[in-house]
Amino acid sequence: MIGSGGLLTPSKIDEVSRLLSESRTDGWLLYDFHEHNPLARRLLGPGRTTRQAFVLFPRNGTPTLLRHVIESSAWSRWPWESKVYEGWRELRRELGYLLAEMDVVAMEISERGGLPSLDKVPYGVVRLVQALGPRVVSSAELVTALHSRWSEEALLLHRSTAEVVRRTALDAFDRAAAGVAEGRPVREVELMDWIRGELRSSGLTDQEDCIVAGGARAAYPHYEPSEGGELLESGTVVLIDLWGRHPPNGVPADQTWMGFLGSNALDRVREVWTAVREARRAVMRECVRGFEVDRVARSSLAKRGLDSLFVHRLGHFIDSQLHGAGPNLDDLEIREERVLIPGIGFSVEPGVYIPGELGVRSEVNVYWGTGGPLITPEKIQERLLLPTRA
Repeated sequence: MIGSGGLLTPSKIDEVSRLLSESRTDGWLLYDFHEHNPLARRLLGPGRTTRQAFVLFPRNGTPTLLRHVIESSAWSRWPWESKVYEGWRELRRELGYLLAEMDVVAMEISERGGLPSLDKVPYGVVRLVQALGPRVVSSAELVTALHSRWSEEALLLHRSTAEVVRRTALDAFDRAAAGVAEGRPVREVELMDWIRGELRSSGLTDQEDCIVAGGARAAYPHYEPSEGGELLESGTVVLIDLWGRHPPNGVPADQTWMGFLGSNALDRVREVWTAVREARRAVMRECVRGFEVDRVARSSLAKRGLDSLFVHRLGHFIDSQLHGAGPNLDDLEIREERVLIPGIGFSVEPGVYIPGELGVRSEVNVYWGTGGPLITPEKIQERLLLPTRA
């Protein structure tokens, strides 16, 4: 659970057993080598390791660690049985013993590459496990439930972070508007540097960054300005995307705000902004899987003939990482069939990108609680920002 140390502690064994039983899986086999599998490391919490390690959580019984003989210190906190190996022959023999009663084991893989954020186990290791007997399936649901749910502390930190991000976005737009009013328009990179500094000075010193894009450049969803970027001049649409988190136990907040550097936005800008805002409002109504939420937003944009200009997934999962390991809101880049279970969070960010003209995105974050969705920040954007701060 995010914010609780990242360990599969003895208190979670019953939940692991229940999830394995529900999925008709005999065991969960966690593997790591040289931090190839950060999910396993966060779940197991070893010290520094440089050798292969396997940990089996069986459906029934207690977990077993298989580690190299020289790494006893790295695994000194391991509370259950340990097996050791020295050479590759012993490794394969002991792994075979470990898996002898297993017909199906879950590992951090995804079928046909459908969940890239989960593919953490090397192909050769999967083949080795399969050669020893078990069929290997994805641990996606286990990871969501046991790695990526937010703790109460993480939720509180996220909500605080979200307000910092919101305030920084509004202040950044005010700086751009002041530059126009004073005849000294700021450049994109200048404003980006200021945003990063504000996030850091407010305590968001992990994964902090931003995008500032003006005019037609906002039509590139992951725009990166060259050199100093372009001037944010009068009559320019401004997209501000910014994010960061409080270390060590926080969850990132990620928001996108839209403004127009003029007293009255152009009709085309208002038209696209309204479509994007309505797509954002439409989601989270009786949706249980990631692909379903994505479809709702696309259907909303389709009513205005803009769905073909929405060129990325609706949202990404958020845990301790900005782009986390749980279910995304996606029926475009992948078909995300994982269930949105209580205790997880993600971004919702529909966008319309018209090459050579403009781009508009509206992004909020959602914590999926037992009582339904909690949206952050507390006051989300409902109107375009104008120099008078709408």
